[in-house]
Amino acid sequence: MTRRGRSRSATRTSSSAPWAGLPTESRNPRSERLDTLPTSRVVALLLDEDRRALVAAGAQRAAIARAADLVADALEGGGRVVFLGAGTSGRLGVLEAAECPPTFGTDPDRIRAVMAGGEDAVFRAVEGAEDRADEGREEAERLRSGDVLVGISASSVTPFVRGGLERARARGVPTILVTCAPRPGLRTLADVVVAIRTGPEVLTGSTRLKAGSATKAALNAITTAAMVRLGKAYGNLMVDLKLTNAKLRDRGRRIVMAAGQVESDEAARLLADAGGEAKTAIVMARLGVGAEDARKRIAAAGGHVRAAVAKSAARARAPRRRP
Repeated sequence: MTRRGRSRSATRTSSSAPWAGLPTESRNPRSERLDTLPTSRVVALLLDEDRRALVAAGAQRAAIARAADLVADALEGGGRVVFLGAGTSGRLGVLEAAECPPTFGTDPDRIRAVMAGGEDAVFRAVEGAEDRADEGREEAERLRSGDVLVGISASSVTPFVRGGLERARARGVPTILVTCAPRPGLRTLADVVVAIRTGPEVLTGSTRLKAGSATKAALNAITTAAMVRLGKAYGNLMVDLKLTNAKLRDRGRRIVMAAGQVESDEAARLLADAGGEAKTAIVMARLGVGAEDARKRIAAAGGHVRAAVAKSAARARAPRRRP
């Protein structure tokens, strides 16, 4: 994560955005008397609006699937995925990038997040950082062929994000926009647009609420679907997780038990022999081979455990030719 925030107001973008006309800035008629409601009603309203937002995210499943394929293509081809955002949207990108390595065993340099205002802005707002279209363009200049840029902007008009997307597209880098403000012209900003119609917030303009929930759901779906395509799952088990703490070590053992069809002690032994690689341990268990052989079979199957096991089983069943 990069970008130090600069406070020079003279260099901020001078373009005026139509904030008042954005759905994320509109007033929600269901919460017009929010200050008069008892706590239980406020909570019920907030959760019901979140539910509606997740339904709206579901309506964008085709676009989310296209975004997942772009991400998978980039990673499969040796490229990187960069999340670009400001405020809540930027923090959601940071969260997504941070969670991929332990969950899917990805290289932290291959899935990154860039927050307007730099690392300090993750914990405390940096004044004017989101208005700096020039810094978004600078980040896009750092992209390489084969990378993909995921711009995250609840309003769709954040200059930092728009600047990055515009420059990336001009350089031929694949782009994705995740937003909660569908409006005309968005398709000129990115190759894939995930435009979730979440509508006005319970607390007017506070897009950390249901817009944040819907955005998180979309990002979860994009990265998880991409990782499934890349062989990071076997059934519904995360087989490329990093065993970095007691909980994950226990989960890894249980994954090998379930997928390898072995008892607890044997799963622990296989994991130790496999250097903590659950995927390798599973293939060792299913095929009765050593760690190096299992790794070769997984590589030959494009990283997919199911294909590695199936290919070996098919070879074992094939009739031998008589000499």
